[in-house]
Amino acid sequence: MLDANLKNQLQTYLQNLKRPVELVVSADESKKSQELKSLAQDIVSLSSLVSLKETQGERTPAMTVINPELNTQISFAGLPMGHEFTSLVLALLHTGGHPIKLSDDIIEQIRNLPGKYAFETYVSLTCQNCPDVVQALNMMAAINPNITNVMIDGALFQEEVASRNIMAVPSVYLNGEVFAAGRISIGEILNKLDTNAASRKADEINEKAPFEVLVVGGGPAGAAAAIYAARKGLRTGIVADKFGGQVAETVGIENFISVKATEGPRLVANLEAHVRDYEVDIMDNQKAVSLTTDGLFELELASGAKLRSRTVLLATGARWREMNVPGEKEYRGKGVAYCPHCDGPLFKGKRVAVIGGGNSGIEAAIDLANIVEHVTVLEFDKTLRADDVLQRKAASMGNIKIITQAMTTEVTGDGTRVNGLNYTDRATGESHHVALAGIFVQIGLVPNAEWLKGTIDLTPRGEIVVDERGQTSVPGIFAAGDVTNSPFKQIIIAMGSGATASLGAFDYLIRHSDEEISETKAA
Repeated sequence: MLDANLKNQLQTYLQNLKRPVELVVSADESKKSQELKSLAQDIVSLSSLVSLKETQGERTPAMTVINPELNTQISFAGLPMGHEFTSLVLALLHTGGHPIKLSDDIIEQIRNLPGKYAFETYVSLTCQNCPDVVQALNMMAAINPNITNVMIDGALFQEEVASRNIMAVPSVYLNGEVFAAGRISIGEILNKLDTNAASRKADEINEKAPFEVLVVGGGPAGAAAAIYAARKGLRTGIVADKFGGQVAETVGIENFISVKATEGPRLVANLEAHVRDYEVDIMDNQKAVSLTTDGLFELELASGAKLRSRTVLLATGARWREMNVPGEKEYRGKGVAYCPHCDGPLFKGKRVAVIGGGNSGIEAAIDLANIVEHVTVLEFDKTLRADDVLQRKAASMGNIKIITQAMTTEVTGDGTRVNGLNYTDRATGESHHVALAGIFVQIGLVPNAEWLKGTIDLTPRGEIVVDERGQTSVPGIFAAGDVTNSPFKQIIIAMGSGATASLGAFDYLIRHSDEEISETKAA
């Protein structure tokens, strides 16, 4: 099952096992079952601490990774390859006693959770966000024997997916009930399970001393800003709703200079690891809601906690733009999707639409055309905005239809899932209906700056206005990345602007005393 290179890598990792690991495989005569069985046999051949047992389980094919001493269980329903191969490797290591990279406080919180928790995580093997969720739940299952998690390949167990009306991944069920949809971190999971966790964290944040530089946002711009500030010896904090931002949802990255090719989740992991190399106070799973000035800047979080700082650097990034038509919100996750790489496999053999004719829209159409029966692209303008090479590729594929001057007016459905959309031909004014199983929205980004209206100057598009040093209209408040009026929204540009704004904040601090800063803000 595994080639020689993967076997060598896996054997090296398995040398970190400290206690026995048992693999329990449920297989039949199907091709996928035999591939899973072969994978299990390969793993067993690479370490004397791993044993294999065959059984007939609830799902087939499936493999459960068990710690016989602690009775912890982590399961994979399907073949954990693609993006999920790393999840399998980590499950083996954590079950086998390799240290879990979580703080002692988090580990203790997981260990002390009361009750039993049976998680089921539906994924597609092409989803780059799914492993984050699977690995978070797997770590919890490796710590607490009362927690189990099973990764379920939605493209393989289609009847089960259909019965639960799952049309987006990752989708998490807990004890048979819907628990979460989309990316969710281990901190967010614990906040939902441990109802007192959020208030305890808020109390902890309220006790923090003022920062010299407080970065809001954990994407490329925020990470670069935090590193540059910490390297200057400034007391630095970083507040992030979700570390990584939009980059975590990016599949292929081939224009990051000096790195020929990488993927979003890998880049995010590297960014976070780099930030943690410095004395940066990282406060994740925290959303900023307001920013005020009273001597020091005061940042209020959704939890009610408040942070103070001499300067603030805003790097909150952007999010997917919505169509804002009837039916979009009602059918989000039920046929309306924003990540073709994640959710595309769930629409195998079906008819879907892509809204948007820019690079992201045409790239999505090309990717989907290899999976689904047919793709209809609807572009609002008279012509597509995608690069010529992408347009030529799309035109060469027999199952992509492109409609220009199409204004989507409604998403339709049967109450449980999407069954089509309505659009108006802007040239003729005629209305049309397209029967569909899924709609992928790819119409650009919206800056995450609404909460700053009235605090600093924004463009008509809602972007933060900054100068050449990254400073906003308010002295001491800086901004960087996709949330600003930078004309080019690129990862490498966001990082550069983060460094620029951080150096701008440092320059501001060394040129102004505390008294001068307070007087300026009071004025």
